[in-house]
Amino acid sequence: MPSIDLTGKAAVVTGSGRGLGLAYAHALAAHGASVVVNDVDEAVAEAAVKSIREAGGTAVAEVVPVGTTEAADRLVARAVEEFGRLDVLVTNAGILRDRVLWKMTDDDFDAVITTHLKGTFTCARAAAVRMREQGEGGTLILVGSPAGQRGNFGQTNYSAAKAGIAAFARTWSMELGRANITVNAIVPVAATAMTETIPAFAPYVEALKNGQPFPDFLRKGEGFGTPEDCAALVPFLASEAARGITGQAIGIGGDKVALWSHPQEIAAAFADGGWTPDTLADVWPTSVGAELQSVGVPAPKFPEA
Repeated sequence: MPSIDLTGKAAVVTGSGRGLGLAYAHALAAHGASVVVNDVDEAVAEAAVKSIREAGGTAVAEVVPVGTTEAADRLVARAVEEFGRLDVLVTNAGILRDRVLWKMTDDDFDAVITTHLKGTFTCARAAAVRMREQGEGGTLILVGSPAGQRGNFGQTNYSAAKAGIAAFARTWSMELGRANITVNAIVPVAATAMTETIPAFAPYVEALKNGQPFPDFLRKGEGFGTPEDCAALVPFLASEAARGITGQAIGIGGDKVALWSHPQEIAAAFADGGWTPDTLADVWPTSVGAELQSVGVPAPKFPEA
């Protein structure tokens, strides 16, 4: 395995003022990449840049809410102005507006779709244009979620956006392959502001803040850890070591890394001349419908007291 050296490469990480995005930005900078940090809060963005520089890395801040074409163009332009090029884009920016379907407003839906789904689209499009102009390939790393892979109660907007992001990765890997631009979705699981409110994890997150590490059943069994545990995947995918990896959804968290499957047919039945409702009802229980798929993010399996 070649060493991971990103010296001379420039990266944009959206939503990188704190949490997972900040961990990704630090990891890229630690392996030699110059990074454009992005956040909607100027103070948070500048603090992130300061922390990267103090660790010996190179970074600048671009304060803009992700979603519009104008914001995407600003982020790409900032990388080119500061570092002369763009090689890596990590689309991490996101928000939550959780509500069950019958209580979710248009604004709740639109805000999450704009930031996650449209923001990923506009930023990836701007980055792809630049990378194709450079003619040297590149890397798009799209941040997904288990909610997008399996659905999650109360997250109509978020689950839909993250499912769309996984579909982006598959589609764009085909469209950008000839330009040597790899596109993958990552599916991180970590203690962040978004997950620490989950009651099952709350005691362990609080213990982590007090200096106690996560137990093995979380780190290995659930693949749940810190943002820094997820960060290694980003410089790896941005490196030459991962040049042959594209169109994939890759999970990481705690001590675990995993490859998610693509949606695919798992059972089929056939009827000469086609189907009627009655023949479907007759055949369904013993053929296609014999073993239906589960939904939702599985609840954590905690050890018995």
